[in-house]
Amino acid sequence: MKAVGVDLGGHKIAAALVEDGHILRRISEPTSGREPDGVLSQIAAMAKSLGACSGCPVGVGIPGVLDAARETALLLPNFSGWNGLPLRKMLSSKIGLPVAMENDANCHALGEGWGGAAVGMDDFLLLALGTGIGGAIVIGGRILKGFHGMAGEPGHLVVGSGEPCGCGSHGHLEGISGADALERQATAMGLQPDLKYLWTRRTDPAVAPLWDRGLDHLAKGIASAIHLLDPQAVILGGGLSRGEDFLAVLRPRVLDYLAAPFRKTLDLRLSLLGNDAATIGAAALTRD
Repeated sequence: MKAVGVDLGGHKIAAALVEDGHILRRISEPTSGREPDGVLSQIAAMAKSLGACSGCPVGVGIPGVLDAARETALLLPNFSGWNGLPLRKMLSSKIGLPVAMENDANCHALGEGWGGAAVGMDDFLLLALGTGIGGAIVIGGRILKGFHGMAGEPGHLVVGSGEPCGCGSHGHLEGISGADALERQATAMGLQPDLKYLWTRRTDPAVAPLWDRGLDHLAKGIASAIHLLDPQAVILGGGLSRGEDFLAVLRPRVLDYLAAPFRKTLDLRLSLLGNDAATIGAAALTRD
């Protein structure tokens, strides 16, 4: 069966026509602002261009907290004005077909479990290091949603103090180590807010404090999640994770915060599907 998977991001929207876990065709566009109607219209147009108008089912990954029924946005930190909107119904109306909706990081995990770094695993944690920091928890082979549908938000682990987060609170991991937060900090330091470039200069004295702080807090968040969940592996995806030697730089920091028994079992690995994981996982939502 063919399905369209869409991954909504703060900077871009990726969509793909997927069959049996394999991408047949993909498109990607810069996100057209942050206003709900414009962005949802853009998603609908992309889905239709891939075959949704011909009856192909559509799954969409949303970067935020959804209600238990996966109908309404409860908290989208990087999309102001979206909270409380019935996104699934709005998208379905624009596309003209039923739409399945899930948190984007949960989609990422579904993709990795289907054909990526987590194949054969029943218990793993995924962190999507992008505009913010998304996450997903798989326990016993199933996405952990929690009683209210809000489980699996490592980006909102409290690892700081007064740093503002897009969710309206403070001290959260993504408000310190997410791409948007790092870019803001780089600008405040008088640096060019280009994280790919700054990663190549991470040992320069002028740049090192940016990464030391961001990676230290990220390591604290990962170690805390490992202590709580004892996963088979922690999988890292998203743009930040693809920097050269990222794991080699991050791993010793995580080990430093782990209790001794957990150091022996640490399995920190990168997403194998890269940018395709969330779109494949979003398409997988339609399989049932």
